[in-house]
Amino acid sequence: MSKNGKILVAMSGGIDSSIAAMMLHDQGYEVIGITMKTWDYASSGGSKKETGCCSLDSINDARLLAVNKGFHHMILDIREEFGDFVINNFVDEYLAGRTPNPCVLCNTHIKWEALLKRADMLDCEFIATGHYAQIREEKGRYVVSKGLDENKDQSYVLWGLKQECLKRTKLPIGGYKKTDIRQMAMDNGYEELAKKSESYEICFVPDNDYRGFLKRKVEGLEERVNGGNFTLTDGTIIGKHKGYPFYTIGQRKGLEIALGEPMFVTDINPETNTVIIGKKEDLEQKTTLVSNLNLIKYAAIEDDTLALTKIRYKDKGTMSTLNQDAQGNVEVVFHENVMGVAPGQSAVFYEGNDLIGGGFIRKK
Repeated sequence: MSKNGKILVAMSGGIDSSIAAMMLHDQGYEVIGITMKTWDYASSGGSKKETGCCSLDSINDARLLAVNKGFHHMILDIREEFGDFVINNFVDEYLAGRTPNPCVLCNTHIKWEALLKRADMLDCEFIATGHYAQIREEKGRYVVSKGLDENKDQSYVLWGLKQECLKRTKLPIGGYKKTDIRQMAMDNGYEELAKKSESYEICFVPDNDYRGFLKRKVEGLEERVNGGNFTLTDGTIIGKHKGYPFYTIGQRKGLEIALGEPMFVTDINPETNTVIIGKKEDLEQKTTLVSNLNLIKYAAIEDDTLALTKIRYKDKGTMSTLNQDAQGNVEVVFHENVMGVAPGQSAVFYEGNDLIGGGFIRKK
């Protein structure tokens, strides 16, 4: 019998989740590794070889480490539930003129839910992942804070997790730098794992061509949306585009229209199949509205709460003032103009290194 109890560890086959499982095993937990098959890339019609967390090689890598360390490993096929929720949302958001955040949805509604469900079936008290973030209990709440390695911090994609999920979650590598994790792999004889490259692509779009993915998923989409108008911010028509779902707020490259100065996508109107473009300063905003709020550090937001708000994963963040309305939405007033606020993306609020919470950006 283990001294720390049973824990179900999500193992993608990559270095981070593998070392997380190894660390927990060495700490005395009874580890059960689980690799979730979320997506079969061949079924999408893509041309690139399947790589990343859903590939056969990654599954085998996870199983090999489990065998070497002497703990159980299983494979869980969640392609159907993943596809129904995450991929359908991904497509729907682009068709609505927004920029989706599939990793947030997957973490919140698929991976954690699937892990906790199987943890209960296996009598595991805890679950664990290889995310670079930290969890602690404070004043009766479970608080997410940034990972020690600022360059790898993944707290941004965990804003949707509920308290009951955080209570049972361990993030063993959050207090380490990536260089430390690679060294642990080397020290334990896993040189190939230490050298393994990382994927920053969406798992079901591993060729990074989301436009091609949309065309394959939505029959007749290209013909239906091709030929809409490019307009300036004053409504002047300046050309034709290839379809509004194939553009994102802040996009500069690939517009195939020359106006003698750099121009950017500033807005998208799906009802009229219109893509509005403007100058860099036209992307600037002082406020935004955030819906689907989930709070982590506090049970409620007080009036005029100060927070550092990140509007993208790699955004450095901007100081802002938060106020919640009667519908539960949060108005964010930035203390200085921000650029490229994209409906559909996540706005995540920080107090120092701690995650206050987050939600989805919506048009005001």
